[in-house]
Amino acid sequence: MIFLAVQLITGILLSMFYSAEINSVFGTIYNISSEVYSGWLLKNSHANGASFFFFVVYLHMSRNIYFSSFLYPRQYLWLSGCLIWVLMIATAFLGYVLPWGQMSFWGAMVITSLLGAIPGIGNDILFLLWGGYSIDYITLFRFYSLHFLLPFIIVALTVTHIYMLHEKGSNNPTGISSCLDNIPMIPYYGVKDMFSLIVIFQIFLIFIILMPDKLGHSDNFILANPLVTPAHIVPEWYFLPLYAILRSVTNKLLGVMLIAFAILCIFFLPLFGRFFFY
Repeated sequence: MIFLAVQLITGILLSMFYSAEINSVFGTIYNISSEVYSGWLLKNSHANGASFFFFVVYLHMSRNIYFSSFLYPRQYLWLSGCLIWVLMIATAFLGYVLPWGQMSFWGAMVITSLLGAIPGIGNDILFLLWGGYSIDYITLFRFYSLHFLLPFIIVALTVTHIYMLHEKGSNNPTGISSCLDNIPMIPYYGVKDMFSLIVIFQIFLIFIILMPDKLGHSDNFILANPLVTPAHIVPEWYFLPLYAILRSVTNKLLGVMLIAFAILCIFFLPLFGRFFFY
């Protein structure tokens, strides 16, 4: 929740200075860092905040899988969380394109081209997404609009997710109801959560102040050029599991199907997990 708030606040402030005009967008990113008061802090916080957001969400998902929190009666809580995760992936991908660097452009080209492999409607979806026959200024405007819209949908789903959590309660390693052995949230859980928050924010500050570009790619500091393909097109680290699936096969359609299957497996854990996690 804290990192979602960080991304929302920094994103809204950055949108006041960002220009989606294809001829000036690359320079806008550097103007934000050099000309806008504390712009470097906003940009670094937003760029690195995405990685930290995914990191804590992956920890959260791993913990819930370990505790079998996707089983009845929390199956809908799990599904709402998975939907938030998918929207996070979409939002992060759209945001990665906005700086309009080499890696941004070619990452968008590779990933969106996968949609063209869908039989029958693939090319129509691709044309609708690109706004033409190639990635151009219309694509950048559409990605920017969607990147701005999706976080508010994530906020609405997060509120629903928390409501479901309070309805069914948290799980524990034993799977036994702990309703008879409750403790007050303050000071017990409050102190524990505050300690975790202090530790993760210390690491976060180290990244945004001392090594803000550590998690990025050097090719993204080069203006997007459709005529020059980078030697290695590598996504952000939080996309690497899906990227590894894509690289493991040579057929584009099969790659799309395997990625979709991998995501659906996470959604279907409440259905099949009860046979393996009891």
